[in-house]
Amino acid sequence: MEGQSSMNGNDNPAQAPDLDLPDNPNHQWAQFGAGCFWSVELAFQRIVGVTKTEVGYSQGHAHEPTYRMVCTGNTNHVEVVRLQFDPVVCPYTTLLDVFWSRHDPTTLNRQAGDVGTQYRSGIYYYNEAQAMSARESMERKQAEMKDKKIVTEILPAKRFYTAEEYHQQYLEKGGRRGMKQSATKGCNDPIRCYG
Repeated sequence: MEGQSSMNGNDNPAQAPDLDLPDNPNHQWAQFGAGCFWSVELAFQRIVGVTKTEVGYSQGHAHEPTYRMVCTGNTNHVEVVRLQFDPVVCPYTTLLDVFWSRHDPTTLNRQAGDVGTQYRSGIYYYNEAQAMSARESMERKQAEMKDKKIVTEILPAKRFYTAEEYHQQYLEKGGRRGMKQSATKGCNDPIRCYG
C-alpha cells in the first residue's frame, strides 16, 4: 500500500486512490455516500448488473479506520457503498439515478436523524467518464430541486476501507431485529433502515 501513496505524491495511505481491481476485468467500481450505508447498500444490491456490494469508509485521513473511530467525526471518513457493476448490463447513469433517489442531497452532513460528516452526500468516481456523468446528473438534479442547493461532493475515489463484517449486507441479513429484507434483483419492496 505504500506504493499507492507514493504514486499519488501523498504519504497518507488513506488519501491514496482506490486501486483495487474488480473481480471481473469487464466490470467497474462505483462508490457513493448517501447517509447510513445499510439502506443504500440494499438499494444497490437490488439493481440488475450490480455484481457485488460492500460497505466501508473512504475520503478520510485515518489509516484503517473503525466504525467507532468514524463515528467520532474526527477522521473525516464517509460511510460509503462500493459496488462492482457490469456497465453493459447496468450503465453508470442507472447507479446515479438510484443514488439521487435514496437520500436528500441538500442536507449538509446529515440524512434524517443521522448527523455527522460521515453521513455527507458524495459521488466518488473511478474515471473521467464517471466524473462527467456525475456532474451532469447533479446539474439535472439541481434543476429539479429549484431553490434548494445540492451539497453533494464529487471527488476521485480514495482508498476504500471495508467496514466490520456485521455491517455487510446488514438489512438483507435482518439487522438487529432479525427482519430480513429482500436483496433480489428487481425487488421494489420498501426499504426499512433500522439498527
